[in-house]
Amino acid sequence: MPAKPTSSPELARDFGLLRATAMNVNTVVGVGPFITIPLMLGAMGGPQALLGWVAGAILAMCDGLVWAELGAAWPGSGGTYRYLREAYGHESWGRLAAFLFIWQFILSGPLVLASGFIGFAQYCTYVWPLSAAAEKLIAAGVGAITILALYRRIHSVGKMTVALGIATIATMSAVVVLGLGKFNPGMAFAFPPHWMGFNRGFFLGLGSAMLIAIYDYVGYAEVCYIGDEVKQPEKTLPRSIILCVLITAAFYLAMEIVIVGVVPWRDAVHSQFVVSQFMERVQGRGAAVAITGLILVTAFASLFGGMLGASRIPYAAARDGYFFPVFARVHRSKRIPHISLLVLGAAAIVASFFDLEKVITLGVTASILTSSVMQILALPLMRRRLSAGERPYRMPLYPLPALVALAGWVGIFVLSGAVYVEWSLAVIAAGGAAFLIHAGLSRTWPFAEVRKCGSAEVRN
Repeated sequence: MPAKPTSSPELARDFGLLRATAMNVNTVVGVGPFITIPLMLGAMGGPQALLGWVAGAILAMCDGLVWAELGAAWPGSGGTYRYLREAYGHESWGRLAAFLFIWQFILSGPLVLASGFIGFAQYCTYVWPLSAAAEKLIAAGVGAITILALYRRIHSVGKMTVALGIATIATMSAVVVLGLGKFNPGMAFAFPPHWMGFNRGFFLGLGSAMLIAIYDYVGYAEVCYIGDEVKQPEKTLPRSIILCVLITAAFYLAMEIVIVGVVPWRDAVHSQFVVSQFMERVQGRGAAVAITGLILVTAFASLFGGMLGASRIPYAAARDGYFFPVFARVHRSKRIPHISLLVLGAAAIVASFFDLEKVITLGVTASILTSSVMQILALPLMRRRLSAGERPYRMPLYPLPALVALAGWVGIFVLSGAVYVEWSLAVIAAGGAAFLIHAGLSRTWPFAEVRKCGSAEVRN
């Protein structure tokens, strides 16, 4: 049943375009491109890995346009949860769609955050050799620090988001600018023979590279999860999403070109710290340590933005009566959803003690069907429900971008592997059972209709 109104204060709208874009960029970048460039080069077998970045950017932009139109029409905290509920119906299938999204998010959200904690700790080993146990403790410590950094008023968080965004842009800019002095175009574009063969191997490599790339782009719509704290969301959300994809795509392409123009791609493929190795060749060990420090700041910026957005999802659901009421509590002085923040943060810290590869794969794969695919399918439903005047932003070339995004996500889901596909389907099945139990106890859809029919029979 819907949660009873509380006296909790409302969230403050303090995120304009600059802060919204900074939050998205912070979440997208993190340690991702700094550790996945070698994987991209290996997947494609050379500098043609640029095609993977471009393909990933196209998918991100197409999916971002879906987010933009839905976010402009239904601004508010919760993001995907809110869109599914509105599109599929408050008291019908929307309850199931929203519940399944929140169900998987409670599992996948902390896993994705934990992957950032683990990646941060691993990158520390370039400067300070650490034991496996020490790495785990650092990962957990970063999680605790992130929670403390977010446990403050949103105005302070907004300022911190911009500062971390500047650090993120500065890190990527330093890589590009400092590398130009020793840039070798012949090395950067040393494509192997028959690199554009358009055979089975080429397309398999492109698919793998695209999967890696989209992992690096995810987060371009993070600000949609705090829509209640965004100024003029109908304008700010679409602009911040589009700007984020354009900014990060440009930097990703530039970084790979410059790095491979200094470090031969066959060497880069086997490097765990390719940016640090690159900086050693360009400016020496001291500069390499300095850039590693900037990368760690960038990683923290991503964790900061990711946890900020994640904490608003259970809050929005609980506020609307779709999740446990305790998550709807807002701190009276700081005006943040503190219970949601603490619970998700603690779960992410626990998950940071597990294997990185499994944490990433499980976290990403589990969310595709109940989040990305269901959200894309919600777009035409939203267009049928709302008039043109109620939709302040409309994607160009509709429905082409939505179809491209749908095909891309389904492809990534299938390519993730049978084990992860089965695990994801099992999570959905368990969520369906949990939904029926929840609906039965609260006497909401689909059991509310049965109860009414029974009452009618009694009255007759």
